[in-house]
Amino acid sequence: MVSTEKQTLPSDVAEICQRLGARIRTARLQRKWRQQDIVDRTGYARNTILNIEKGDPKTGLGIYLHVLWLMGLAREVELIADPGLDREGLAISLDTASKRAYLPRKVNDDF
Repeated sequence: MVSTEKQTLPSDVAEICQRLGARIRTARLQRKWRQQDIVDRTGYARNTILNIEKGDPKTGLGIYLHVLWLMGLAREVELIADPGLDREGLAISLDTASKRAYLPRKVNDDF
């Protein structure tokens, strides 16, 4: 578990953050951008960009998304938690054994 100021992150979550940061760094390098180029285009501090590339979980999600958008990678992020791609959620919602059975309601036609 990785400790942050107020909570403890599961180590799997910390690793996901680190991998995302490494991928953002790779995307920047493939574009032959300097960190300063991202700083100039976003207005964030250089330390913020360093934290993104380290995968710091305390850096805001909106900042990550802004940098990904700047690189043209924001569309891929839209696939995260897509209900149509959620196999487990779809299986649960389609499982007839877990659905409640309701008694039919009597219709009151008296006016």
